[in-house]
Amino acid sequence: MQNMAAAPKQQERASGVIRQEKLAPLDVRLEKLGLVRDWDFALHLPLRYEDETSVTPIGSLAVNTHAQIEGRVADQRFVRTGRGQQLQAVVEDSTGSITIRFLHYFPSIQKQLAVGSTVRLYGEPREGYYGGLEMVHPRIKSGKAAETELPKALTPVYPAGEGIQQRWLRKRIDRALLDLDLTDLVPEAVRTKFGLPGLREALSYIHTPPSGADVIGLQERSAPAWRRLIFDELLAQQITLRESRAVAFQRTAPPLAGDDAELVGCFLAQLPFNLTNAQRRVTDEILADLAANRPMHRLVQGDVGSGKTVVAALAALRAVASGHQASLMAPTEILAEQHFRKIAAWLEPLGIRTAWLTGRLKTAEKNAALEAVASGEARIVIGTHALIQEGVKFANLGLAIVDEQHRFGVDQRAALSAKGDDPHLLVMSATPIPRTLALILYGDLDVSVIDQLPPGRKPIETYAVTSAYHPRLYAFIRKQVEAGRQVYIVCPAIEENEASGGLQAVTTYYTETACALLPRRRIGLLHGKLKPKEKDEVMQKFKAGELDVLVSTTVIEVGVDVPNATVMVIENAERFGLSALHQLRGRVGRGAADSCCILISDNVNEPVRERLQFLCRTPDGFAVAKYDLETRGPGDFFGAAQHGLPTLRVADLVQDTKTLRVAQDE
Repeated sequence: MQNMAAAPKQQERASGVIRQEKLAPLDVRLEKLGLVRDWDFALHLPLRYEDETSVTPIGSLAVNTHAQIEGRVADQRFVRTGRGQQLQAVVEDSTGSITIRFLHYFPSIQKQLAVGSTVRLYGEPREGYYGGLEMVHPRIKSGKAAETELPKALTPVYPAGEGIQQRWLRKRIDRALLDLDLTDLVPEAVRTKFGLPGLREALSYIHTPPSGADVIGLQERSAPAWRRLIFDELLAQQITLRESRAVAFQRTAPPLAGDDAELVGCFLAQLPFNLTNAQRRVTDEILADLAANRPMHRLVQGDVGSGKTVVAALAALRAVASGHQASLMAPTEILAEQHFRKIAAWLEPLGIRTAWLTGRLKTAEKNAALEAVASGEARIVIGTHALIQEGVKFANLGLAIVDEQHRFGVDQRAALSAKGDDPHLLVMSATPIPRTLALILYGDLDVSVIDQLPPGRKPIETYAVTSAYHPRLYAFIRKQVEAGRQVYIVCPAIEENEASGGLQAVTTYYTETACALLPRRRIGLLHGKLKPKEKDEVMQKFKAGELDVLVSTTVIEVGVDVPNATVMVIENAERFGLSALHQLRGRVGRGAADSCCILISDNVNEPVRERLQFLCRTPDGFAVAKYDLETRGPGDFFGAAQHGLPTLRVADLVQDTKTLRVAQDE
C-alpha cells in the first residue's frame, strides 16, 4: 500500500464520496416527521443515547460496545477495493492503536484525519479483517472540537429524516424547551402519589440525561421521567374522551320508548333461529339506552357470525314503534345490499317499508327512494355513504346505525347523525378489540359485546403449511369445486412490481398460477385498483355462484355472506396481522358444509410460526385480537381517524395499560 495523504482528484471522484441529492425544503421534511410546533419538538423523544462523557483508552476497548476514544492520527491511506476506494487511518494513544475505515467519505473527513492531528472518535469497535480492532464510520471531532471539555450529559439520538442532522435537531429541541410554557398542570399531590417528577424535569432528563443515568431504564421506558410523560399523555386522552361524553350527555333526544312488544313478537316468530343469550343481553342494553332522553352512543362488538344484524334490526323496530325512522350505513354497496335484502325480508312482512339508497341507483329509482325517505313512508333506510349526501332528507330520524364503524371517520358518523335532531347512534364492528381496550379507545361510547356464537355454527378448521403443500392444495381445491363449492385465494400484493421478498402478487397469481393449475374453472380476480363498479360485479358473480374461485387481495368485504364458499387460502400469511387473518377466515364457514382456512408461509422465524399456530388452535376473535395486540402492537386499531383523538406519541395502549387505568381513575 502506498501513502496517499493527498489523493489526486480523479481518485477522489472514484472514491465513493457521498453526493447530496436535491432535498425538499426543511419545513416539508420536518412536517413528515410531525415536527411543526415547539411541542412537537419537545415530544420528539430519543431512540437511544450515546455516552460521550468519558474517553476509553484504545487498549481497553471492548468489541461491539460503543465507546469514545482520543488519539493522534499516525497514518492515512486510500485502499482500492472491488467497490471503489476506502479511506483508512490509524489512530493511536499511549495504550494502543485502532484502524479507522470510511467506505464513503467527504473530502472534509480526509482533512479531519490528517496525519499528526488529534481527534476524538465515537463508534463501535469490531474485529478487523487483518487482525486488531477497527471502527467503521465513527463520528469525528478534530481540531478545537477535540480539545473541548467532555460533555456532562449523554448524547441523545433522535429519529431523523433525510438531510436532517442530529446536531441541528438537538439545538432545535433545546430551543423549544426554553420557549415553551412548561407550567405543571398535574397537581403536586398526584405527582407525589405516583412518584412522578415535574414536567420540565422529566423532559430535561429524557433529552439530556446526566452522565451515569440509567440508560437501560430510559430505553425501556421504565424511568420515572418516561412514566411521567406517558401518564400525562394518557391523562389528556382520557380528559378528551370524558369531555366528549359530557357534551353528548348534555344533549337531549326523543326517548324511543314505544310499545314494540307485538312487532318484536312477530319478528322473532318468523326467524328460523333463536336469539343467543348474548344477543338478548346486548339488545336489552340498547333498548334501555333508547328509552332515555339523551342520545345513545353505543358500540356493539361481535365476532364474525355472532349475529349483530339481528340486534340492529331489533333496535330499528323500537325506533319504528316509537314513530321514528332508522338508518343503517355500511361502507360498501355489496355489504349495504346484503343488509338491505336480509332486513327487508324480515321487516316488510310486518308492514315496515325499507328503502335502499346507494350511488348506483338509476335516477328514477333514486328519486323515488329520496321521496319515500323524506315523506317518512320508508321507516328504515339502508345504504352506503349516499345516506349522508346533501340531498337526503329524513322525515324523523330517531336512530342512526353504522356498520363496520372502523371504516368510517368521526366526521362521517357525525354527518349521518346530523340528518336528524340528535338521533340515537349505534355503531357496530366485527373487528374484535379486547373489552378493556375498547373501553379505552371508545371512551365516548358505551360498549356492548356479543361474545357468543349461534349454536350449530361449524368450526373452521385452520392449517398452517409451507408452499411445498401447493400440489396437494390444488388437488383439494379441484375436489371442492367438483363438489359444487367455492374457494377464496388471497394474496398480499396486487402487481409484481409491488411484490418483494417472495410475496405473491394477485395479478401474476391469477394469470400464471390459478388459471394454469385450475383449468376449465371459472376464476375471478379482485383487487383495490379495479374500479368500484368492476369490483362490485366480480363480487356479485362470486356471490351468485357464477365463479368457482376468487383470487383476491384483502378487499374481500368483511361481513359479505357467501354460504357456498368453503375454502380460504391465504398466501404469505406471515404478512398479515392475526386479526386480519381471522377476518379473512370468517369469509368461509357460513353454510352447512365443512369449511377450512389454509395459511401458507415459508417463513421459518419461530415467533411467526407460533403466531400462525395460535390462530390454528384459536377460533375466538377476541382472544386472537388480544394476542395480536400483545405481539404486534396496536397498529391501525387506534388510528386517529376512527375516534377523533390525536395519535399517541409517547404512550402505548398495550404496554402501558396499568398507567392508563391510573390515568382513567385520576
